[in-house]
Amino acid sequence: MTKLIELQDVTKEFGTFTALNRAAFSIMEETSSMTAIAGESGSGKTTMARIMLGFTEPSKGRVLYRGKDIASMSTAERRQFRREVQPIFQDPFDVFNQFYRIDHVLTTPVKRFKLANTEAEARSLIEDALSRVGLRSQDTLGRFPHELSGGQRQRIMVARAVLLRPRLIVADEPVSMVDASLRATILDELQTLNRDLGISIIYITHDLTTAFQICENIVVLYQGNVAEAGSVERVIGDPKHPYTQLLVSSIPLPNLEQNWGGEDFITLEAASERESRGCRFAPRCSQAMDVCWRTPPEKYLCDRDRLASCFLYRDKPTLRTDDVTEAFGGPVAAKSDHRKTGARSRIDSEG
Repeated sequence: MTKLIELQDVTKEFGTFTALNRAAFSIMEETSSMTAIAGESGSGKTTMARIMLGFTEPSKGRVLYRGKDIASMSTAERRQFRREVQPIFQDPFDVFNQFYRIDHVLTTPVKRFKLANTEAEARSLIEDALSRVGLRSQDTLGRFPHELSGGQRQRIMVARAVLLRPRLIVADEPVSMVDASLRATILDELQTLNRDLGISIIYITHDLTTAFQICENIVVLYQGNVAEAGSVERVIGDPKHPYTQLLVSSIPLPNLEQNWGGEDFITLEAASERESRGCRFAPRCSQAMDVCWRTPPEKYLCDRDRLASCFLYRDKPTLRTDDVTEAFGGPVAAKSDHRKTGARSRIDSEG
C-alpha cells in the first residue's frame, strides 16, 4: 500500500524541551481512515499535527507527502499539498477575520485554487459544502463571525475543508470549544466526510470517549513519546500501557459510587521528582522497574493490532519498523456497531 503522508523519525525540540520524540507514523492512500492522536495537555499531539500540516518544521526527521519531503517541495507541489491536506483548528473564532463576512473564508479558497469558472458555479460549490455540514446558506452567508454561534463557526471551517475535496483532514481538538449538544453533530459530520467522500481524518483529542466513537485506530502520546497504538477497540477496550490504563480509568462511569481512577497510579502532583532517563512515565507509574528509569522501552507488539512501549511486555516481539502504523494491523477494518458495542459493554460492566 502507498503512504499518503508519513512522519519519519520526527523530533521537535523547543530549547531543552523535547515536545515530540522520534515520531514515526503514516496514513495510507488507498484506504480512507479515521485515526485519533490522543493524550493529555503537553503530550505533543498538537505539535505532531502542526508538523504534519507543514506549519512547524521538525528539529530532526522528515515529513513525506506521497513520497515527497514537504520541506523541499516546489511552489506548485506545496500548493497542491495545501489543497489536499486541510486543517480544522480548535478555536472556531480565532481563525476568522472579524472585519470580513463569513463569505470571505469560503470564497477565498475557491478563487485561490480556481475551483469554479463562474460566480454561479462558485456559489453552488459553497452551498453544497454548507449543506454537507448541516448549514443553510441563507442562515450563514452575508453575516459576520460574531453573529454566529461557536458551533456554526466550526462547521463553516469543516465546510471550507470540504470545498477543496482534500485527501486528508487534520482536526485539532475540533469540538473542545463548542457546546456539548453540537459535539456529536460535528463528529458525525467528520464521519460522513470520511465515509462518503473518502477523506482520511486525523483526530487530535484528549477525549478518549469521542476517539472511541468515531475512530478505527488510535495513537496515545505521553510527553512526546508513543505509549500505545493500535485499533481503538483494543487500546481503549483493554489498555496495556499503564498510562493508557490511567486515561481509561479516568473516564466517568455509570456507577456513581465508584471512584474515578485506580489506586495503583500516581497523580502528576504526587509523582516522583526523580528524573527518568528511560520511560518518561516512570515517575507516575507504580509498576516502574529499575530498567524503566535507565532505558527507553522498545515498541512491543503485545497482541494483534496493538503495541505498547512498556517493559511489562519485553517478552513480546518488537516492532519491525519505527512506523507505529504497523500496529493497526494493515488495511483498516470497516467500523461496525458490534465492535463499539463489545468494547462499550466491557467499560460499562466495570461500573
